[in-house]
Amino acid sequence: MYLIIGLVLVLLWLGGFFVFHTAGFLIHILLIFAVISIVFHFLRGGTRAV
Repeated sequence: MYLIIGLVLVLLWLGGFFVFHTAGFLIHILLIFAVISIVFHFLRGGTRAV
């Protein structure tokens, strides 16, 4: 789940960086959340059944 969230946020960041260059601060916040989500995914050990 965290990996999917991270990948979506990275894609939004890349899209926002090229489309809305003036909103640089908010776009970099998305990148930070994406990196945190990907790190949490790997620290938790991948997918787990609930």
